[in-house]
Amino acid sequence: MNELITSCTTFGVIISVAGYCLGAYLKAKYKKGIFNPILTAIVFVMAILVVFRIDYESYNQSAKYLSFLLTPATVCLAIPLYSQLEKLKSNKRAIVCSLVAGVITSLGSVCILSKLFGLTHEQYVTLLPKSITTPIGMGVSQELGGYVTITVAVIIITGLIGNVSADLVCRLFRITDPVAKGLAIGASSHAIGTARAMQLGETEGAMSSLAIVVSGVLTVIGASFFALL
Repeated sequence: MNELITSCTTFGVIISVAGYCLGAYLKAKYKKGIFNPILTAIVFVMAILVVFRIDYESYNQSAKYLSFLLTPATVCLAIPLYSQLEKLKSNKRAIVCSLVAGVITSLGSVCILSKLFGLTHEQYVTLLPKSITTPIGMGVSQELGGYVTITVAVIIITGLIGNVSADLVCRLFRITDPVAKGLAIGASSHAIGTARAMQLGETEGAMSSLAIVVSGVLTVIGASFFALL
């Protein structure tokens, strides 16, 4: 089977897209957050690899083309941000303060929990960039001496949790302002959470897109400091 996968340059893309389409169908039919298309695609692909005993390297070799779309997809997030430029200007103080608080909370919680659970320094710095987008997080983890592959997994899990639980958290804490919703989702669960923010509304999507960029820059700076603690 591995030989068949290796010879088929698009097998990884096909099963990844099929898993996402299955998730989108289930989400539209049952209206449940647990049927998040990305989460469903991950489970679907894992099941295929386990059942047919396909090693990850063979799958990744044929699915790597999907990664090429990550950069242009991230750049496209600037479009809703530009459309909400005036609202951005009118809330600039609140935006800056909230994003700084969000980044400090993210880094601080990792620091405290790492101390409580006795993690090594390598494990600690691996978790620091958990709430920022994958390309930036990988660079931060590598620079600080963390385990990059684990960082990627943690970032994805963080994004999925944010995507699935965003509505519940906003209702639980009675967050109704669209600017606050978007900033909170983007700062805590990066691009995967932003996908959910865009479904909530144009303002939420724009603010979440902004949060990805600013939180990424602030985390790069803050992680260097927290790594010394």
